Amino acid sequence: MRSRAIPLALSAALLAACTATIEDEPEEEAAAAQVEVSAPDEPLTLVADEEAVASAVSTSRALFDSSDVAVLAAEDDGEGMLMGASAAVALGVPLLVTTGQEAPEAVGTELDRLGAETILAVGEAAGGVPQGGPAVVTVDADPAAVAEAIGTDLAEGEPVPTDGDAAAVAALDPEEPAALRPEAAESESESESESGTEEDQEVLPAVDRADPLTGTVLLATGAPGELAGIATARAAGARVVLTGGATDPRVPADVVEALGEAEPEAVVALGAGFAAEEGLDWKVATAQTGEQLPGGGQTLFPGALLVALYGHPGTGALGLMGEQPLEASIQRAEEYAASYEPLVEDTVVPTFEIIATVASASAGDDGDYSAEADPEFLRPWVEAAGEAGMYVVLDLQPGRESFLSQVELYRSLLELPHVGLALDPEWRLGPNEVHLVQIGSVGIEEVNQVVTWLADLTRDNRLPQKLLVLHQFRVDMLPGLERLDTSRDELDLMIHVDGQGGQGAKQATWRVLHDNAPEGVSWGWKNFIDEDLPMLTPEQTIQQVAPLPELVTYQ
Repeated sequence: MRSRAIPLALSAALLAACTATIEDEPEEEAAAAQVEVSAPDEPLTLVADEEAVASAVSTSRALFDSSDVAVLAAEDDGEGMLMGASAAVALGVPLLVTTGQEAPEAVGTELDRLGAETILAVGEAAGGVPQGGPAVVTVDADPAAVAEAIGTDLAEGEPVPTDGDAAAVAALDPEEPAALRPEAAESESESESESGTEEDQEVLPAVDRADPLTGTVLLATGAPGELAGIATARAAGARVVLTGGATDPRVPADVVEALGEAEPEAVVALGAGFAAEEGLDWKVATAQTGEQLPGGGQTLFPGALLVALYGHPGTGALGLMGEQPLEASIQRAEEYAASYEPLVEDTVVPTFEIIATVASASAGDDGDYSAEADPEFLRPWVEAAGEAGMYVVLDLQPGRESFLSQVELYRSLLELPHVGLALDPEWRLGPNEVHLVQIGSVGIEEVNQVVTWLADLTRDNRLPQKLLVLHQFRVDMLPGLERLDTSRDELDLMIHVDGQGGQGAKQATWRVLHDNAPEGVSWGWKNFIDEDLPMLTPEQTIQQVAPLPELVTYQ
């Protein structure tokens, strides 16, 4: 889109001298202002300046190579910022920020880098224009005046509510320019809105906007200081995705969806909070897959409650899940989950916890007292659950084998986005131990080996966060638990309290294990159909188990 050019005025004297000798010549059009943009070279560019002035400059540098025209607005001028954003997006040029009282040095430096020849100073920005630099066109923060100055019709945008500035600017369409004004702004009188005329309003040169950066996405938290950067991104033709304040792009489901749809070649993360988000590069890369967990987003908790049936396919002896065929098991899991939906605000996700390796009373051919199910035997259950919108946890009861050696057997299933892992120390035996004679345990070093393996698998395959469950009903089942590696954001680590019996004893175990757990773990609770005295109803589980667990399992 081009804004209207300034006609070149011919002097009255020259016209008078020429009328008798030559025919009138058509007015010439001034040379159009040029703009060049380019996507960042790196897949992820961080713009984490805390101040609005610096943030605007950094975004301009990230996306614009040059621009003969730039727009200025004052950071404390709400109307001016919105109208400046409207003008910048309509023209396809950067929006820079002043204090309104003085010209920050960084702004002058950026204008020099851009090669700006003309500035549009909107509203209170006139007081902060660098001196001795480009030509300045000043205009009130008024839709009609701005439209006249840029030579482009501006549609009347919806009034912008308080705290809605970022969303309104992110939604600006360069192909359909609109004027944004705060909802609280007083309506202008007809005389005020039509105060500018062709005779007394300076106008900008025409602008040849650059080809849009359709392969670039700007992630923004939506903080007030990011407004100019958002406008600059839209002016460059980049898509803007707001995170609602989140700095982990895997968390909001709509952000994951938007990044998956866009398939960007380059992402610019705008917001000071992104600087503190460890692993932002791989988290952005993961979000770009668009793969969602059951329940939405790419992180598990908070926001979801998993309700699981425990067991092994084809046998009811090991839990509810195997008491019926596959389709009936899915339906039963959905029914159990549905009973919790009226009780919690979180999304309730039906879940299978499948015993993949089953503790055995005999040593077996390999001598490990564990029967390992073939991954292809489990696959129909795992895949059908995923298609039904369920989560799946593979449970390991390794006997005398190590957890790490067994987990390798199920790599192909764990590479699916909806599949997590559970380690059951009760069934981890020492060299001379046997099941049901000793209660097993596992040292934290072996657990941390699995943490590293599973986190690396998750990151390398750009998978949503995985659940790693540690079953426990005695403190000595996980010696050294205080050294559990909780640093890997690829995983959500959970202590699943799976003791059975009277509710008084179960609640006492729940409290003791909480007292001995590291910070930052999630919690699971198990209801035993036959062994609990009595088993809690869904309502009682929500009311009596505190803090509220993120996983409730039925066995």
